[in-house]
Order: sequence, then C-alpha cells, then structure tokens
Amino acid sequence: MPKMLQVRDVPDEIHGELRRRAAAAGMSLSDFALQELARVARRPSVADLLDRAGARPGERITLTEARQAVVAERPQE
Repeated sequence: MPKMLQVRDVPDEIHGELRRRAAAAGMSLSDFALQELARVARRPSVADLLDRAGARPGERITLTEARQAVVAERPQE
C-alpha cells in the first residue's frame, strides 16, 4: 500500500527549482518528486558499492601502491 511522505521546511529556492523542473517535464510537483525519490532509491548506497567492490576477486593493494603503479606507467618526459 502506498505511503504518504511529507517534507517540511523546503527552502524557497529548492521548491522553486523543483516546481520549474516538474513543469518542464509536464508533471505535477508531487509526481516529479516521487519520480526523483524512486530514482534515488534504485541507486545502490555507498556502503553497498563498497561491499560489492570488496567482494570482487583479485589482489588487494593500498592507495599508495596504486599511485606508485600509475606514476610508473606514465611516459617519461
């Protein structure tokens, strides 16, 4: 069953921009906001992305080692 969501204290400039974008898309503000919320909800969270990256097979290297490898591959001037 769909739920109601109320957002309070939206600054005027954000409200105005959302209204403009909704109008440009030929949508009501409510429909536009729902579309945007659905888009955000479908994206994986940073934690999910990090978990997936950590689960990938392969050798693990440090940031310093990665930097050194990139520098070593750059053409010498």
